[in-house]
Amino acid sequence: MAAGTPGAVPDDPDAPGFPAAAAARAGSVPALDGALTTCRACPRLVAWREEAGRVKRRAYADWTYWARPVPGFGPQDAPLAIVGLAPAAHGGNRTGRMFTGDPSGDVLYAALHAVGLASRPTAADRGDGLELFGVRVTGPVHCAPPDNRPTTAERDTCRPWLAREFQLLRPTLRAAVVLGGFGWQALLPVLRDAGWQLPRPQPAFGHAAHVLLHDAGGELHLFGSYHPSQRNVSTRTLTPAMLRDVLRTAGRTAGLPVRD
Repeated sequence: MAAGTPGAVPDDPDAPGFPAAAAARAGSVPALDGALTTCRACPRLVAWREEAGRVKRRAYADWTYWARPVPGFGPQDAPLAIVGLAPAAHGGNRTGRMFTGDPSGDVLYAALHAVGLASRPTAADRGDGLELFGVRVTGPVHCAPPDNRPTTAERDTCRPWLAREFQLLRPTLRAAVVLGGFGWQALLPVLRDAGWQLPRPQPAFGHAAHVLLHDAGGELHLFGSYHPSQRNVSTRTLTPAMLRDVLRTAGRTAGLPVRD
């Protein structure tokens, strides 16, 4: 049954309830990633990601686009998570890997490599050999949205994937860097519902923001950074040095060896 059809069942990838049902069943990060890539619960995003894969950009005319939900990337026992926004239509939606094949990813992975948390400074495709060291990159929305702007309804439909990913990472997770205000607003309810005690009033997003959260099992350090979008980088709202500083601080806080 199509999404929104009365009687649609959660086992149907087109059903609005599919993300919550499928994410809850995933017993590991690889299982979660596999289930996620079958999701079709947001009709507008499905239509857009598949249209981008058919029309393509001229520079990528010879590519077979991924054109599916893009799973997180990085080890399943990472002590540091990075939360972005959503895949780019001709970036992650093309390559099938978060922040891979677009200008934002060029900035992010160069910064991760510079501080010692990635094996190489560039990310071209899933088979390029890039490895992340103690870092898991994910997002609150896993399908490419038109104009890079998911709706709040799409964010909320996709939330169970992020919530379950953080639950599975929890035994090793020590810190998270959120790239942009959208990701910040999406992640806070996930952390609250998982039992982390959020300060009141709710912590505001800002570049280099740092909030220490507690639960019965330990601490989580939450950091904010401006998103490495083309606009932010071109206007120098975010510079590579600013991003490196946040990643370096978060990496050290998570207990990872980082370079100065």
